[in-house]
Amino acid sequence: MTDSTRRLPSPSRVGYQQQTDEYDDSPFTFRPATRERVKARISIQGVAGSGKTWTALSVAHGLSRGERFAVIDTERESASLYLGVNGIVFDSLSMHRYDPRDLVKALASAAHAGYGTVVVDSLSHFWKGTDGTLDQVEKAKSKYGGNSFAGWKDGTPMQNDMIDALLSYPGHIVVTMRSHTEWVLQENSRGKKEPVAVGMRAEQRKGVEYEFGVVAEMDIDNRMRFLKSRCPALHKQVLEQPDGARDIAKPLLDWLDDGAEPVDTATYIDDVKSDEATAEGLLALYREVESRGLLATPLMHPDTGKPTSLGAYIRERGIALKNAVQ
Repeated sequence: MTDSTRRLPSPSRVGYQQQTDEYDDSPFTFRPATRERVKARISIQGVAGSGKTWTALSVAHGLSRGERFAVIDTERESASLYLGVNGIVFDSLSMHRYDPRDLVKALASAAHAGYGTVVVDSLSHFWKGTDGTLDQVEKAKSKYGGNSFAGWKDGTPMQNDMIDALLSYPGHIVVTMRSHTEWVLQENSRGKKEPVAVGMRAEQRKGVEYEFGVVAEMDIDNRMRFLKSRCPALHKQVLEQPDGARDIAKPLLDWLDDGAEPVDTATYIDDVKSDEATAEGLLALYREVESRGLLATPLMHPDTGKPTSLGAYIRERGIALKNAVQ
């Protein structure tokens, strides 16, 4: 048989081999469960005039034990109207455009400044305000032939990164959210029907309430109802005109502080910056941080001064050290 008539073997199918690096290829490892002290993650939603801002500030005052805290203000500095009331002191960052990536940067700045508690008033703007997630999806759809559904390829990662940064912040987080308002007829104390504003659900991405440890809603009479609470003392409670510091922060702190001392994220940053750091050691550190759910912890890059995350910083330094010895 000549070369020209030799038959070729039948083609075979080869599965796609996805390229991953060692940071992406983390093993699944179980370890003994422990209870550590954790930080509060609180969401307060309600209709206009229900007392969200004041209650959030009072809760933050209690969580910070009277120390100065940070407020990321999207409500045209309305929080500042309460400055000094009951001894509340805070520093404010007023924002007028609401790109989710900017909230991540603001949280990194707050962490760098050492604020132990941050209030975001309100998180709703970063969903449906100017440059919020919905705007980002609208802008992105032009890359996909005007397909709004495809625009979520850009919008969803921004939204997820923002939520991850909130949940990984190295301090307490209190957010407010506006509620979709519906007017319904309810019977008043005189037995007559009157229109009442009722909050239906938070103006944020559906399901966002699952991300927080404590979720409460407030009505027009300043009544707070806890929809969800991992803290037993607040579970299913209904509070009339609550004192945030006394009625919410105090029992929550008693519960949060019942556990082992957690690792300070500043310790991780020091380990990454150390002259004794190695590529192998930083890979192990990355996996430890990942197991603690802290990869998205916002911080300012120690070298560039730009916002980044703890996971990205460890990875960058680890890869640089590995490349240096190759």
